Amino acid sequence: MAEVSYLVFQDIEKRFSSREGKGQVAAVQNVNLQIEQGELITLLGPSGCGKTTTLRMVAGFESPSRGEILLAGERINQKPPHRREMAMVFQSYALFPHLSVFENVAYGLRLRSLLEIEVRKRVLEVLELVGLEGLEHRPPQQLSGGQQQRVALARALVLQPKVLLMDEPLSNLDAKLREQMRTEIRRIQQTLGITTLYVTHDQAEAMTLADRIVIMHRGQIEQVDVPTQIYQRPASAFVADFIGQSNLLPARVVGREGEVWIIQALEQTFRLPSTALARPLAIGEAAQLLIRPEAVCLHPRGSLRAGVQRATYLGPIVEYELTLGTQLLTVVDRDPLRPRIYPVGAEVNFDFLPGCLYLLPA
Repeated sequence: MAEVSYLVFQDIEKRFSSREGKGQVAAVQNVNLQIEQGELITLLGPSGCGKTTTLRMVAGFESPSRGEILLAGERINQKPPHRREMAMVFQSYALFPHLSVFENVAYGLRLRSLLEIEVRKRVLEVLELVGLEGLEHRPPQQLSGGQQQRVALARALVLQPKVLLMDEPLSNLDAKLREQMRTEIRRIQQTLGITTLYVTHDQAEAMTLADRIVIMHRGQIEQVDVPTQIYQRPASAFVADFIGQSNLLPARVVGREGEVWIIQALEQTFRLPSTALARPLAIGEAAQLLIRPEAVCLHPRGSLRAGVQRATYLGPIVEYELTLGTQLLTVVDRDPLRPRIYPVGAEVNFDFLPGCLYLLPA
């Protein structure tokens, strides 16, 4: 018999009454997902795509309109939140301002009526794990934003949950602190081996943290895969455009020779292997050629030529926007030895790096 995944979504759907009171609106629909024990999965997508609603259904704060959620083979749809053996870290931290760091972390354990010696042992262990040892007597208002986030994380971890749920926990932090905290969260998650479901709209967070990324759009799953495949082999134009920067150029399939497709785009002919197609396309079918900005190579002997419409110096990179007829092309130039930045109005030659083109359906 096949081994059952640890956390399973089967045909999950969630509907809410419409604001006009006429019928219902599907916030989440046809969600099927299998999560293995110890995985960190990020739910990634734009606002309103259904990722937080999905997380709330796992936590028990919302009930699915249809489908089942299984944890270790057990159906948990009807279980109240406090019996699901899960813990949640919220965007707002939700710390008790009148309690010390120690008492905030110990709060959930005291509700379980544990012996005081066990409470103290577990709280001090988890404070050390999240880097807050020595701060247990401070009130939350004397802590930095990053330290408050660590308290919220410690309060969840001290309960030793089967699944850790995180709802955009870093969105209130500045950019540099977010980078530090996502590294810390990954370290802690891997140290404990705890199954984690993490909601974010931040692509960098998802790419840095996740074992696998679930891309959601309009309540449905667009793609589930490891970060490298999500970036290099997106399943749709939405995924390609949402993850990183992308150039999606109008293209057409004009021929095929065995496992090589012949494509026309930018009045040029390209030969792509079958591995560079999201799915097989028919001869004559319209398509979109995906070219990432870093796959455009500027050099004097390039076979293509375009005008510089915008040049932005960002230290380690220079970002250009080129005009090629009616087509705009974003280019990221990472050459640290380039002697000059091409000014607006200049003409530049370029080529596309071999093996970096990917074809999507129109």
